[in-house]
Amino acid sequence: MNAIEVKNLTKIFGNFTAVDSINFNVKQGEIFGFLGANGAGKSTTIRMLIGILEPSSGDALVSGFSIKNQSDLVKKNIGYMSQKFSLYNDLTVVENIRFFAGIYGLDGKKYEERKKWVLKVANLENMENTITGSLPGGIKQRLALGTAVIHEPKIVFLDEPTSGVDPISRRNFWDLINELSENGTTVLVTTHYLDEAEYCNDIILINAGKLIAQGTSQELKTNYIKNPILEIEGERVVDSLEILEKEKWVGETSIFGNYIHVILNDNTINEKHIYKLLQEQNGIKIHRVEKITPTLEDVFIHLIERESKKNV
Repeated sequence: MNAIEVKNLTKIFGNFTAVDSINFNVKQGEIFGFLGANGAGKSTTIRMLIGILEPSSGDALVSGFSIKNQSDLVKKNIGYMSQKFSLYNDLTVVENIRFFAGIYGLDGKKYEERKKWVLKVANLENMENTITGSLPGGIKQRLALGTAVIHEPKIVFLDEPTSGVDPISRRNFWDLINELSENGTTVLVTTHYLDEAEYCNDIILINAGKLIAQGTSQELKTNYIKNPILEIEGERVVDSLEILEKEKWVGETSIFGNYIHVILNDNTINEKHIYKLLQEQNGIKIHRVEKITPTLEDVFIHLIERESKKNV
């Protein structure tokens, strides 16, 4: 049984189509990654799925309830953490916990049990009376997730939850997400950090409101880029990129820090051709060239460029 079923979901603002007739299912208990650049339609989709934004057409079932006709029941059966921390900075930790518990009708023994759990997962035991605004970003983030699932919902929506926090805090946050999933909670998470998608069971890529790919991390890397990829490490990266882009055997290029990734159009091209072109013919020092398996970022850039060419 699916936790979420999305059917031709569309959202139009005036003359702008933010979400364009998308379809996908999310299995119970899985971590589902919803990836795309800023403005791709991720947050608009989330807001429709949690029942706070009415779709222009189409529908979705969330925990068995229609977002069009049963939005109140949808809201009661989900947890939600927005892009910006949903906590009240001027309240203490325990006041925030009590507030969100009250929204979901928790009191008495159940409230005490869940309060202890939230304090534990947020590493805030014995810090109940600390002002929330004074907490480090990573701790505040875990507290926000704890309050979002204090009522133990079957499904939780996380809208770019790790934006603006350090890498260690991001890793710790994902440990908590995995713990929720292992205990049966379905997690739908939006992110533009492609490395985080490696933690997801299933992934969707969205661009300009349209779904452009879906699968596991391995399926995306295997199914969407068939041509070989070379990674080039050398000097004068921008100059190297301009030279490479003029070659007919170069399909696509992209910069990854100090490296260049090249998708080849010709399977006969190898590392020797790169050294000859850049180092021997153009005097650019090359330290390393090797064939690599594509990253999710390679796949995403490839698909975005493919979509752009379609629209030209």
